[in-house]
Amino acid sequence: MSGKKTIFLDGLSLNPFTLVEIGTGNCTLEISQDGWTRIKKGRKVIDDIVKSQKVVYGVNTGFGNFANVVIDSHQVNVLQSNLIRSHCCGVGIPLTTNRTRMLIALRLNVFAKGNSGIRPETVSQVLAAFNADCLPVVPEQGTVGASGDLAPLSHLALGFMGEGKMWDPQTKEQGDSAVILAKHGLKPIQLQAKEGLAMINGTTLISALASEALVRAMNIAQQANVVAALTLESLRGTVSAMDPRIHAARPHNGQVRTAAMLRSILHREGNLSAISVSHENCGKVQDSYTLRCIPQVHGICWDTLLFVQRILEVELNSATDNPMVFTDEGEGLNLEDSKKNITLSGGNFHGEYPAKACDYLAIGVHELASISERRIERLVNPALSHGLPAFLIKDGGLNSGFMIAHCTAAALVSENKGLCHPASIDSISTSAAQEDHVSMGGWAARKALRVVEHVEFVVAIELLCACQVFFFFFLKFFVLLFCLIRSFYFLFF
Repeated sequence: MSGKKTIFLDGLSLNPFTLVEIGTGNCTLEISQDGWTRIKKGRKVIDDIVKSQKVVYGVNTGFGNFANVVIDSHQVNVLQSNLIRSHCCGVGIPLTTNRTRMLIALRLNVFAKGNSGIRPETVSQVLAAFNADCLPVVPEQGTVGASGDLAPLSHLALGFMGEGKMWDPQTKEQGDSAVILAKHGLKPIQLQAKEGLAMINGTTLISALASEALVRAMNIAQQANVVAALTLESLRGTVSAMDPRIHAARPHNGQVRTAAMLRSILHREGNLSAISVSHENCGKVQDSYTLRCIPQVHGICWDTLLFVQRILEVELNSATDNPMVFTDEGEGLNLEDSKKNITLSGGNFHGEYPAKACDYLAIGVHELASISERRIERLVNPALSHGLPAFLIKDGGLNSGFMIAHCTAAALVSENKGLCHPASIDSISTSAAQEDHVSMGGWAARKALRVVEHVEFVVAIELLCACQVFFFFFLKFFVLLFCLIRSFYFLFF
């Protein structure tokens, strides 16, 4: 673990960028001192409930439709282990180790808020497993995004219990959890009252995947502006549509920001664009929408991502358990609910917030690929490219150039159109209608990631095409420069 950055989780300040950084495996985790204090206080509430034998959901009752079944005191711990085993129903390919690290870190951050009622000893064991890179194998499918991401988080918990499969840190292959834990001097977790529920109740999978989608989307949104500027140059477009007066008249944040970025790249006094200068006396009045409306289209994509970021920054630092443990007095609905050291049942586990955010993200970032593909068409189509060779290649016919690269971009954009159908508008009642409205946030997050990946590919194809144009445009200049350098060399050396 030497040389790794240590990140302290406090339940208050985690953000998507830090969470993605944690996923790389280059960080160790600790809980802040205040976080430990809250965890201990929260656990005392649960211990007092167990001693008093007061009936509390999730502590000494069944779950879901079995919430009215009271469990004998001597079976309370068995109840929690059974919960994990019975809920390990995930299917599909395993999450990558990066994403599994993000799941663990996010769950630990929730524990640090102190509303889960989990024992400090259990949190310490999860921390130790994370820092040893002992990561459970977690299938990516099986959550409907309400009552928490139950199936995937159960697989996560099962690994820490020494059951199921884990990734071996040395071989990078799957192995028995008990064997891998023992090899690293770690003991399996022995769940006690409420701890099984604390491990799996929350929007952890949705929020972790959404965080990765957001960080990657923000990166490609920045890059898309630069690539669009290259295309504008390649097609000898004008920067007049980026005039700040135009955008001040419609001052959306993302639009103004994108126009300013394009101006800074394309046209600065003292650093004039050679292509733009050569195009000054052109008779063309205005460019096509894919060039002229870059700020308007890219701008709303950026503003959408900022909106998603605000939602996720709240969600990553939220307690999404049920029931929730409260150790301080608050303004409850009545005197009883306002007392210290109580548990309250609610619905913070419902994934509608991050699910909707994922759907917004997918729709927003997809438009970067949609407009990029149209610019690719203008680059490779001789009827639209103002004198560039067909498909940006010499000896067309003998060589096909970027013909099929454009087809790939078109295919990905078409796939995105289907993937952008919102997952969160769907709901299927589960658990005998106890959980009668769900968010489908797991699918919303997974498909948002796929949309972002497709956008990355499409923008990369546009970049290749625009660079090919620069090769044609500057070829004569580079040949002349080479000849001059060669002449000077022979002349003086």
